[in-house]
Amino acid sequence: MGMPATHGAITTIEELLALPEDGMRHELLDGVHAVTLAPQYLHQKAVVELEFLLLGATRDRTDAEVLAACEELGIGFVPFSPLGKGFLTGQIDGTTTFDSTDFRNVVPRFTPENRKANQAVVDLLTRIAAKQRATPAQIALAWLLARKPWIVPIPGTTKLHRLEENIGAVAVELTADDIREIENAAAKSRCTAPATPNTYSNASVADRS
Repeated sequence: MGMPATHGAITTIEELLALPEDGMRHELLDGVHAVTLAPQYLHQKAVVELEFLLLGATRDRTDAEVLAACEELGIGFVPFSPLGKGFLTGQIDGTTTFDSTDFRNVVPRFTPENRKANQAVVDLLTRIAAKQRATPAQIALAWLLARKPWIVPIPGTTKLHRLEENIGAVAVELTADDIREIENAAAKSRCTAPATPNTYSNASVADRS
């Protein structure tokens, strides 16, 4: 109801404006820039989807350009790949090798150098997870959930036990010290590589995002 013929995410203002006023009240803006988040365009029916995770370059850009606009306009924010395509789960380090069909082979952020540059963030998540009797993935998701009630991360998985693990993040209560440590580590992450390559191959998408 109210969706364009493609039934996909709303990616342009023109598509958004084409939606009927009496249609769906919350549509999806995928990869939107903050300059497009203006009240005259949104008509109170937008949810912004953008990558947002504990890696400095992405986090700082999103903080500055999008989150303030979402809060001001009263719209939701849906972070995709909140686990960094598996990196923040603690199962990947600088020595990890991927299957030849794995999408991460062509993702700049997953070069050994960039993985090493961000390992300190994962190490901290692992330490806090041990204290909380949780997993690093749950801590990364709990950090997002603790930020604002209108932030709803959407980690992807194809495995039931990973889905159950992700849902468990709702029960994790981070302390003020936990959050401060996490944000300090995130601010120091040095990875500036893009999250995705300029062109896509036929490689498979990683299980955890």
